Amino acid sequence: MLVNAHASAHDAGPGPATAPDRAAAPPAWRRFAPTRAPRRRSPRPQPVHNPPPVSVQHYENFPVASWLCPPGLRPAVRAIYWFARTADDLADEGEAPAAQRQADLADYRADLLRAATGSAVSARWSGVFDPLADVIATHRLPLPLLLALLDAFEEDTRHAGYADRAALLAYCSRSANPIGRLLLHLHHIDDPLLLARSDAVCSALQLINFWQDLSVDLPRGRNYVPADAAAAQRTSVAACLADPRAGASRALVRELCDWARELMLQGAPIALDVPGRVGWELRLVVQGGLRILEKITAMNFASFARRPHLRVADHLLIGARALAMRPTPPQPTRTA
Repeated sequence: MLVNAHASAHDAGPGPATAPDRAAAPPAWRRFAPTRAPRRRSPRPQPVHNPPPVSVQHYENFPVASWLCPPGLRPAVRAIYWFARTADDLADEGEAPAAQRQADLADYRADLLRAATGSAVSARWSGVFDPLADVIATHRLPLPLLLALLDAFEEDTRHAGYADRAALLAYCSRSANPIGRLLLHLHHIDDPLLLARSDAVCSALQLINFWQDLSVDLPRGRNYVPADAAAAQRTSVAACLADPRAGASRALVRELCDWARELMLQGAPIALDVPGRVGWELRLVVQGGLRILEKITAMNFASFARRPHLRVADHLLIGARALAMRPTPPQPTRTA
């Protein structure tokens, strides 16, 4: 459930089959850990009325949803996935200028509003909005969460960097956190503490995606490094790309990874608070994100030079750690 990217993502892929690969995706939630699929060009997928089951190595702000997703929820997860995936493509795929992308996203938003009110949608995205309209009506999906995702995609078309952590977390609150909240909503979970922990996990996964993909995103003009973090290390992203193994470059990645880890650990208890399949999925999500951070550490924080990769042994370790997760015992209170 949670994770995309997520989904990221930022996976939410209900079923074993996979959707066509896509070229690039800014946001984080995904398969057992937030690792992106290789960035290779492929034909842009055309939404159909009944999209195929998906494995989210594409839109990262989605969690695992294959065999862990209850069968009754798979159509709803699939509809949300294709809504986000198509909007992500509009914001990021092809060679259209920013003005055209923004116009397309405005039309897409108008169709979402029509679908939410039961009105007829345009033929252009009927394959996305006809199923989504049914899910909105059946599950009473909160419209503000869907609109927040579109806000993030529109921001991607105007991407100008982020001044500080607060600005980047504000972006994550629109690009990643709504996915977690939507999936919790499908499971009838609305406890404020669990929602806050979901936000922490979603944002952490988004950040982990950014820090593992520095060597890929920055040359493509996607800079998610807070400007004040680079300044604190007396460097810049341009300098880090020019000398990715310099002390300042590694120190910057270390700082960013420590931030992501802290955020992930804040949200991690949700994996033990939520029962059933969704709890197990969350365990895999949390452990996958933490494993990626370990891989970056093992590279001595050289993410400006290359990205880490998960191997079979890593996936086995993630599964073992998910099985071993236990609540942290309360610390004894010290007396004077």
